[in-house]
Amino acid sequence: MPVLEKSGHLGRVEWLGHVPAGGSLRAEPVAALDLSFAGIPGERHEGATRPSCVRVRNLYDRDTEIRNVRQLTILSAEELAAIAAEMGLDRLDPALLGASIVVRGIPDFTHVPPSSRLQSGAGTTLTIDMENRPCVLPGREIEAEEPGHGAAFKPAAEGRRGVTAWVERPGKLAVGDQLTLFVPEQRAWRP
Repeated sequence: MPVLEKSGHLGRVEWLGHVPAGGSLRAEPVAALDLSFAGIPGERHEGATRPSCVRVRNLYDRDTEIRNVRQLTILSAEELAAIAAEMGLDRLDPALLGASIVVRGIPDFTHVPPSSRLQSGAGTTLTIDMENRPCVLPGREIEAEEPGHGAAFKPAAEGRRGVTAWVERPGKLAVGDQLTLFVPEQRAWRP
């Protein structure tokens, strides 16, 4: 019996980015990505494993080698627009946030359940790890382009920063591709 069911929600890839390894958080827009099991080749977050960071500090000492479940940062076009509006901007460039993928059409995207899948028509499949919490790094990139607005990012992005994800099935992903959302068939946790 399948444990993931089609949610009935479809997303459209609106934007793709590549964050070069060793540089800043800023992404470079691209028309397509060739995703491997390690993520985006040559990218800042590429790899089957990664050193632990502040996100998991209650589990591991910093720089402990762990599985890389944050190969990708996926954002919602609708949530980006809401963040920009709250910051007093007409538009917020996803490149400044280190985005890998921006999708349109999936409501409340940042709160899609962990372990949900996004699958393209060609079969490329991404597994959502969890909500991506806002931090100060995008604020620095925003401040460089929109002086006086950088500090507003973190509070405006609360609950709207998108998700981290990893590649379950490699393949190509291009701007305009449709993604089907599959969610785990599971009741909410009630301890």
